[in-house]
Amino acid sequence: MNSLPIIHSRELIENSHGRRERIDLEFSNGERRRYERALHQGHGAVMIAAMPDKDTVLLIKEYAAGTHRYELCLPKGRIDPGETVLEAANRELKEEAGFGARSLRILRSITLAPTYMTHAIDLVLAEDLYPERLVGDEPEVLEVVPWRLDRLHELVLREDCSEGRSLAALLVIKELVHSGT
Repeated sequence: MNSLPIIHSRELIENSHGRRERIDLEFSNGERRRYERALHQGHGAVMIAAMPDKDTVLLIKEYAAGTHRYELCLPKGRIDPGETVLEAANRELKEEAGFGARSLRILRSITLAPTYMTHAIDLVLAEDLYPERLVGDEPEVLEVVPWRLDRLHELVLREDCSEGRSLAALLVIKELVHSGT
């Protein structure tokens, strides 16, 4: 196993595109490289796998400006200042899906593009759901789509389900549910 590269210098770059860090590295074999990575801004983010039962996860259908279409994905959002991961997950679930959860558990962190970004999102399992809606920042009420885990093979082939974070999170959920973890 290779040891982590040694960081020889860091330079912070801030502009209208955000914050980046330029780092000069030396690898265990003596090779040196300069990398730039986008730095995470804010207090973090959560993605929620809300399960009304052990076989079903709740998806939302949300407008995605990047693809200019509606996408099926898991509820998600930013962690507000002063909130814990679990508080943010329950709030976002109430805002986006109209449900709260009596049981919330952080499963793992999922990175977006770890080779050049520091951003990650915390995947939270939400169970023992109850109806409760909070007003959020969504411009419209989002459609909630229950999806059976035994049909994930159909979901991954749908054109309107292309968000990699949700697809990776659903695989994690399916594996955890089947293994009983």
